[in-house]
Amino acid sequence: MFYSVKNLNIFKNKTVIITGNTGFKGSWLSLWLKVLGAKVIGISKDNPTKPSNFQILKLNKVIKNYKCDLTNFKKLNRIILKNKPDFFFHLAAQALVKKSYANPLLTWNSNLIGTVNVLESLRFLNKKCTAVIITSDKSYKNLEIKRGYVEDDQLGGYDPYSASKGAAEFSIRSYVKCYFNKKSKIKIGIARAGNVIGGGDWSDDRLIPDCIKSWSFGKKVKIRNPNSTRPWQNVLEALSGYILLAAKLYSNSKLHGEAFNFGPNNKHNYTVKSIINEINIVWPSAKWSVVASKSKFKESNLLKLNCQKARSKLNWKSVLTFRENVSMTIEWYKSYYNKESNIDIKKFSENQIKKFSELIEKRIKL
Repeated sequence: MFYSVKNLNIFKNKTVIITGNTGFKGSWLSLWLKVLGAKVIGISKDNPTKPSNFQILKLNKVIKNYKCDLTNFKKLNRIILKNKPDFFFHLAAQALVKKSYANPLLTWNSNLIGTVNVLESLRFLNKKCTAVIITSDKSYKNLEIKRGYVEDDQLGGYDPYSASKGAAEFSIRSYVKCYFNKKSKIKIGIARAGNVIGGGDWSDDRLIPDCIKSWSFGKKVKIRNPNSTRPWQNVLEALSGYILLAAKLYSNSKLHGEAFNFGPNNKHNYTVKSIINEINIVWPSAKWSVVASKSKFKESNLLKLNCQKARSKLNWKSVLTFRENVSMTIEWYKSYYNKESNIDIKKFSENQIKKFSELIEKRIKL
């Protein structure tokens, strides 16, 4: 069964470390785990965007946060050994393909060396700890196949971001085989998700944030590749997979070392143009135009995941419709920008988590 906010007691009073907790996914995961009663501790280099969702949700006031570059092994190791986590979520990464071309060394250091340093630190942790390491759907070698990638498909894209994520996966496999055997106190799960959308994403060169930044000032947004297909997924869908994997792995060692895809329903693939048109329903004043791409790097036209393994072994599946996904996302931004209504965005976000959890209970057969 999926454990809802109401009955997911496994995290209550547990120490949970999240790397990349100040990022888009990390801030939402931090909020969700706080709702579940966990003692959340963050490790991050900085606030990656302005504005920062971590600060918007006021998590900086309720979460102990260590400022640390994950390439600094000694500092990272001290933090982990000092706090003795029961659960560990590794999200910190350089997550933008375009930026990986501009700064490949930063990308390799962050995505590969950062992951190796996390694994090496966990190797010295002498207590039971369940760790979920988040990589990416771009870990796969993208052949633009229509069936959707399964967990055993070939890894390793050619661009710096994809290649570094594939390499991180190889490092995880190595540590699982060499150090974290079946008798180890450390249990590792690997989570692969794709493009996620949701309120509070302010990253550069991402469709929804770019649109919101333009539309909030009445500007027209320029779209490069309107016919590109992406596995549009709400951030809460992906995070529900991470949380469920951690909960299942905690009590089921057979899942140790396994990788799982968490993506939207494979039968519902939408283009960039489709999502813009859907946003227009919720944000009627939104305007956009198609422009020729001047990018020097190639962007994939088709990338999707097969999530049957997560369905069969974890009883996880995507529950939101495409319209619900877009509506939740845009309503968050509209609430944030509506200063006259005095909406508490933190409570609004907690309410989205609650409503989403209720949908899980209704739509997933136990």
